[in-house]
Amino acid sequence: MVGLAVRLRELGAEVRVCAPPDEEFARLVVGAGVAMVPVGEPVRPLVTTVVPGSAAGLAQRAADLMAAQFDVLAGAAEGCDVLVATGPLPATAGARSVAEKLGIRFAYVSHTPVSLPSPHQPPPARRGRPLPPGVSDHRELWEIDARTANDMFGELLNTRRAEVGLPPVDNVRDYAFTDRPLLATDPVLSPWQPTELGVVQTGTWFRPAARPLAPELSAFLEAGERPVFVGFGSMPMTASKDAARVAVEAIRAQGRRVVLSHGWAELGLIDEQDDCFAVGEADHGALFARVAAVVHHGSAGSTATAARAGVPQVLVPQGADHPYWAERVTELGIGVAHEGPTPTAESLAAALAVALAPETRARAKAVAETVRTDGTTVAAKLLLDPAG
Repeated sequence: MVGLAVRLRELGAEVRVCAPPDEEFARLVVGAGVAMVPVGEPVRPLVTTVVPGSAAGLAQRAADLMAAQFDVLAGAAEGCDVLVATGPLPATAGARSVAEKLGIRFAYVSHTPVSLPSPHQPPPARRGRPLPPGVSDHRELWEIDARTANDMFGELLNTRRAEVGLPPVDNVRDYAFTDRPLLATDPVLSPWQPTELGVVQTGTWFRPAARPLAPELSAFLEAGERPVFVGFGSMPMTASKDAARVAVEAIRAQGRRVVLSHGWAELGLIDEQDDCFAVGEADHGALFARVAAVVHHGSAGSTATAARAGVPQVLVPQGADHPYWAERVTELGIGVAHEGPTPTAESLAAALAVALAPETRARAKAVAETVRTDGTTVAAKLLLDPAG
């Protein structure tokens, strides 16, 4: 989203980014020279404390998230021409309602195809609402998903809409998604089959030009052979009791050095050996281009960034859309998917052996040549075109 904001600004638009007030987000947005408006509660405490898949407290979280759109986003969007939203359904449905009230254009964007209705794939299960067993028809499952979304968020949304003088909506999900959502994924990494929904695939939204790496990190990279990067982003890795030790031991078993990213799992060095280096926030585009392989959780961003860098990947899926990206990486031959979310040193070492094989490296380099880098430009031009 920051990449899009920067590109819009380069094309002459005034941009405001509304984001949760986490320090990491604020640093990212402000560091790119874009105005930021904090909206809602910090995300990190929620992600790191909620039991994966649990619906406990979901109703209150959804209410708070939606309220933030009506109470804060409405003020931030005043005077704007277009409102672009992504994220959970309570946020995006609320955001479109704000755009409707203000009389401005609205665009919904997904950074993964699995959340968009398609007869070619089933919907993801919603928290506390598993998909019914025995139903295999994808169209029927998506219809069930729409009803489930209405049950979970319909009354909440329509109550807020009534308060600002808007009529009720009868399909929360499709209202939020619009009939022409943007899909910010690469067509090679993530081919989208046309559907009745008018999805516009723009290509991945990469962040702006690479920022320099910290001098200490650069010195480590230059001091020996290419290391293996390990980072799980916003995943707390609660099921892995000692994810850092497992990763370091697995990488050392392959004779490689390690760059360990703290992330929200708070990975740290396991000893004082000089073959490991721990980092906080860093430009992954610049860093991935200088490593031998990337071990990550399988988010859309990490997958696309590693693919663009032409570096093999090992995905350790934790949930959400991670299994989808693990499957795509495996099918393309640019990496390997670890079986299950909780690796051991032995299982991760075995996966790394495949990723570090010459044929995987060659395939990763070949696919990198096909990855589109103009996604933000495509999207920005669509958004700046009143007919877009």
